[in-house]
Amino acid sequence: MVRSLKNRKKIKRKNKRDNNGEGPSIPSAPAKVWQPGVDKLEEGEELECDPSAYNSLHAFNVGWPCLSFDVVRDSLGLIRTEFPHTVYCVAGTQAEKAAWNTIEIFKLSGISGKRRDLVPKVSADNNSDMDDDSSSDEDDENEGAGGPKPPILQLQKVTHNGCVNRIRSMNQQPHICASWADTGHVQVWDFTSQLNALAESEAEVSRGSATASSSQAPLLKFGGHKDEGYAIDWSPVILGRLVSGDCKSCIHLWEPASGTWNVDTNPFKGHAASVEDLQWSPTEADVFASCSVDGNVAIWDTRLGKTPAISVKAHNVDVNVISWNRLASCMIASGSDDGTFSIHDLRLIKGDSRVAHFEYHKHPITSIEWSPHEASTLAVSSSDNQLTIWDLSLERDEEEEAEFQVKMKERVNAPEDLPPQLLFVHQGQKDLKELHWQPQIPGMLITTAADGFNILMPSNLETTLPPATA
Repeated sequence: MVRSLKNRKKIKRKNKRDNNGEGPSIPSAPAKVWQPGVDKLEEGEELECDPSAYNSLHAFNVGWPCLSFDVVRDSLGLIRTEFPHTVYCVAGTQAEKAAWNTIEIFKLSGISGKRRDLVPKVSADNNSDMDDDSSSDEDDENEGAGGPKPPILQLQKVTHNGCVNRIRSMNQQPHICASWADTGHVQVWDFTSQLNALAESEAEVSRGSATASSSQAPLLKFGGHKDEGYAIDWSPVILGRLVSGDCKSCIHLWEPASGTWNVDTNPFKGHAASVEDLQWSPTEADVFASCSVDGNVAIWDTRLGKTPAISVKAHNVDVNVISWNRLASCMIASGSDDGTFSIHDLRLIKGDSRVAHFEYHKHPITSIEWSPHEASTLAVSSSDNQLTIWDLSLERDEEEEAEFQVKMKERVNAPEDLPPQLLFVHQGQKDLKELHWQPQIPGMLITTAADGFNILMPSNLETTLPPATA
């Protein structure tokens, strides 16, 4: 149960000064992959990001750290592949004082990037050519002497009483959002005016600027939970249906009713400890899943009463997060406090439902989410400051692996004991908290951490797009 960012000071980025050539020259060591918990930095060593590993990578912040955010679906296109990109999000802050908290509705536009080969082409003199023949027209327009232009960040702020533990945008009506506050209240908001203002505006709001916060009353404020909570999810099947879970093991069902919601004050109960996450079934209107500090994952059917239809021991410690696969609805992923994550097959739920188990991460799992475009792919974040991307369809191929290692030999010393399903490792953020795929831009991920947000597109993610229609 690792999640708090409360009482953190406002974080600013600081750039290291150049050496200006002073002091003895130190020969550079061969590049190698850094493994947290395994490798140590020696004196004079520092970590560097390999830009060739990304089609796009940008960092930004909205002021105070955000424990939770969500991608807001937009009307710019269902499947977008051409740079530059634009995304909309909502996020909730963890400010130093309760009265300073806000919900941040933001637009990030002009997101530049490029397409690169998985293994860069080698020129006649055997030097890796990182840029030739791999840059798109968009890259040339977006790159200058100082590198890629940073995206344009525009903000709209709404005051929020208390820290935002979690925030979620409704899939069918993205302007409607639900927030969980550390005051113990769940609130539903309408951000139509803020999103419209962002869509119509082209003016840049600089990072760290004192954008004024507006006061707005929520559509509904529910105080029936006995404690604060983190678990909340909108139904992808029934418009406006919501579930919220708290640290006292109670789950409440919200039903939409003529512009408001009727919240059942008689909670669902079945966990022996805090409910950490909730996920509606992507196909069944009355079925949702939950996970808890008690180590269990439970499946509930709202038609069958207030106790779980099925409950299984998923991990030996707290289960922090779950994700229901929307492309393969028999699969649920769960991440725990011991750094492990597992894949469960609901067709085997009455027996041993665990079909895969990974022990790569060394610290608690903080977020997990299946790709909206590839049924076998999921992303995981951990308190070890790593975001990892996995393809569960992969198996070790020794011949292909040997051929790849020969091509990469002079570029990097890669570890030999990595799981074959591990596609990508992203590092560089401090205290990673939550990740989301951008559902309308294949291969794009957004993450939040103590030092702000990252938006990234790994270069080795191959996404099977739907066929074009006439």
